[in-house]
Amino acid sequence: MPSITLPDGDTLYYEEHGQGRPLVMVAGLGGIGAYWAPQVAPFAEHFRVILHDHRGTGQSSRSQITYSVEQMAADTLALMDALGIEQADFVGHSTGASVAQVIAAEHPNRLGRIILASGWTKADGFFRRCFETRKQLLLTAGAEAYIKATPLFLNPSWWIRDNIDTIERGESGIYGGNHDVGIMASRIDALLVFDRTADLPSIPHEVLVMGVANDHLTPAYFSEEMAALIPGAKLSIMTDGGHAASQVLPDEFNAIALAFLTGEGEAA
Repeated sequence: MPSITLPDGDTLYYEEHGQGRPLVMVAGLGGIGAYWAPQVAPFAEHFRVILHDHRGTGQSSRSQITYSVEQMAADTLALMDALGIEQADFVGHSTGASVAQVIAAEHPNRLGRIILASGWTKADGFFRRCFETRKQLLLTAGAEAYIKATPLFLNPSWWIRDNIDTIERGESGIYGGNHDVGIMASRIDALLVFDRTADLPSIPHEVLVMGVANDHLTPAYFSEEMAALIPGAKLSIMTDGGHAASQVLPDEFNAIALAFLTGEGEAA
């Protein structure tokens, strides 16, 4: 099992696929690198793809720390350092898009092209109510109920209908199993206090902001706001796919993302 040891002794599980320019892909709140399974093979044809399980998830250390997006960004940079990666292109989904915002603002030389997929700027009334409700469900009904509800937030209704058997068979392995309610709640708290809106106008990178019209967890208006605030950012809004569009409609997501990352086409 490949892993690195962080400065405080905790470990991060990671995987590498392909060769070429490094491409770091950071998953959302669930934190599992395997979220990117539909992207690994096509992206690895062009890049050295690096995935990892966030600390507190999957095969990484289940550390009882206070989680923050800044801590997640520091862990990502520690992984890059351990692998000898001075600069990488970056794809971040949801929480991973927030990690990208932190690194771009604080360590701009470490990133090349950036994709912010289904991200947000800061918690507004809708976002806060959504995640506070999820946290309350987690704390009062437990991890199993929280996990059972998760597809309702991430996926379109038609996709849940068509994949209900697969969803139910795989629920025990979501987030890598071994669910720690305290860690999961702390990670939700990290999202509720995140706000790097003031830094976005200073981001100097080539950025593609990807949203989805029927994303009801981080609505597309967040993507529109980010694209408007980041100088020169491109905006792509998929029509369907919900919050997990990279899994629901991977061919469409991959075509848009690779066109931007490779420079071989225009992401529109």
